[in-house]
Amino acid sequence: MNKLDIEYSRNEDAMLLAVSDVNRKLEKISLGGGIDRIKKQHEEGKLTARERIATLIDKDSIFFEIGAFAAYEMYQDHGGCPAAGVVAGLGKVEGRIVMIVANDATVKAGAWFPMSGKKNLRAQEIAMENRIPIIYLVDSAGVYLPMQDEIFPDKEHFGRIFRNNAKMSSMGIPQIAAIMGSCVAGGAYLPIMSD
Repeated sequence: MNKLDIEYSRNEDAMLLAVSDVNRKLEKISLGGGIDRIKKQHEEGKLTARERIATLIDKDSIFFEIGAFAAYEMYQDHGGCPAAGVVAGLGKVEGRIVMIVANDATVKAGAWFPMSGKKNLRAQEIAMENRIPIIYLVDSAGVYLPMQDEIFPDKEHFGRIFRNNAKMSSMGIPQIAAIMGSCVAGGAYLPIMSD
């Protein structure tokens, strides 16, 4: 083996390790609030956010998740907030590409952390930029009260979501909301402002 082959082999090994590490972290993130909370959801006869999305999208569609690492290792003093407590991404429903935003009720009962708002805003921006419908699967306890002072302070936070609802409506972009569980405070505004 020459030096170039050895260097290539080392780089390939490092890349495989990095990909393996990312996949391991994604598996943990996909558990949301953890196995016990998933079991509790199931005992209550409810699906998790990811299970709801898998049921919603067409059988031949994949779900292209965005922002899985949002809030990664943030809010540790509050027990963490995997994927910012929101699963978002693109999939096909009835053959049409849609943006799907689903509150993860296994994470603090679907409460909104500051990064939850930012992730929702990004999902809305993608829907607006591409003029695709957005479907909200609402199961939310509203704003996470211990951090409410960080959620509404400026134009790029939680309140902008509702401005975007009005803007999408004026653009003719369909917004559909399904109430799947708790629907409190800010969590109730989305379905009220959807089509």
